[in-house]
Amino acid sequence: MKKTLTLFLIGLFSLLIAQDRKDLGNTFIKTLLVDKNAEKAHAYFDASIAGQIPVPQLKSVVDQLLGQLGPFKNVIEINHEDDKYYYYSEFEKSKLDILITFNEQNKMMGFVLVPHKIFDKADDKTSLKIKSGDIDLKGTLLVPDQNSKKKLVILVHGSGASDRDETIGDNKPFKDIADELFKNGIATYRYDKRTYSNAETLSPQFTPADETINDAVNAAAYFKNNESFKDYQIIILGHSLGAYLMPRIAEKTNASKYIFMAGNARPMQDLIVDQYEYIHKVNPAGLPEEEVGKIKKQVAFVNSGKLTVDTPDSELPLGLPAAYWKYLQAYHPLEEVKKIKSPMFFAQGGRDYQVTEKDFSLWKNTLKNNKSAVFKWYPFLSHLFIKGSGTPSPKDYTVKGNVDQEFLNDLIQFILK
Repeated sequence: MKKTLTLFLIGLFSLLIAQDRKDLGNTFIKTLLVDKNAEKAHAYFDASIAGQIPVPQLKSVVDQLLGQLGPFKNVIEINHEDDKYYYYSEFEKSKLDILITFNEQNKMMGFVLVPHKIFDKADDKTSLKIKSGDIDLKGTLLVPDQNSKKKLVILVHGSGASDRDETIGDNKPFKDIADELFKNGIATYRYDKRTYSNAETLSPQFTPADETINDAVNAAAYFKNNESFKDYQIIILGHSLGAYLMPRIAEKTNASKYIFMAGNARPMQDLIVDQYEYIHKVNPAGLPEEEVGKIKKQVAFVNSGKLTVDTPDSELPLGLPAAYWKYLQAYHPLEEVKKIKSPMFFAQGGRDYQVTEKDFSLWKNTLKNNKSAVFKWYPFLSHLFIKGSGTPSPKDYTVKGNVDQEFLNDLIQFILK
């Protein structure tokens, strides 16, 4: 009886903590994003964090956030894992999770906006966790019951904190691709990116290998060594950053085929400058001249040869650590891609302002004598391979669409060839 009562009290206590935290998070969000009272919201932070985020800086972050996403509307749903609470929130232009982490004293250790996280259901037969280093990759495995072509495609994300669907606004390009491949007898595995599901496991000096490469390699190794997939061809598809890093992934996987969706061939820091300049040009108010100047200065420093492991993140592009940029300085994708012996498929959208025809041409010219390299250009597709019109801009990502059928048909043809 005593043990039962103790367990009941523990359960009740846990429930009260969860309820308190849910309410605390809701109140914080309302205070910060609706009332716009940064000073009052600041009191919700633990002292160790409050000192790192002064009230003026918190107010500035909110101004930038609402400037990009539009006014905050409401919280749609709340999910949580241990001390992490995901407030699925609707803004005027987008829907995102506000991720809030609490400590044992129910003080906030920070908050960040991430793509909406879909929580696995206990009875979801397509869920699959794969061990990768110090974490379990949480993913979705789709295997056709009928008409199986014995091909399995692993999908590798672009930059940022991406869920398994690579959700951006209401768009889910990886889900679109996986669903279409499934209909055509092709299996897929897509997983939540480490920066999305387990960002705390990354060291302060993490590299692209820690962020992207190792998890893709471990996923491929899992299926290569799995008896259930011994007769399958393992194919790796990378989008954006995933395609940029594909030559390094290929070096460690020896997959049957590789797919490059909107992968940059130029150094990432140079690409960022082009992106900032373009966005400023189409929307000067959304990205002021000062921000463009700041990123140019940071990129110039990375390219100057003065970068050291001790350079503060705040002085580097996107706030990424020095180790990240030093890794990329030693990475030469156009040289490494020549070593890939498997067939490759390069796809590029003409409305893509993030990765452009410059990069597509570099891949194409480098591999012009490679008969197994296929190149496809889609004039009306964006970076997400969704059809659009007019001047390309970040607003495109707020418009719901689906991955283009022509591209999907070409993708399927390449996989089955």
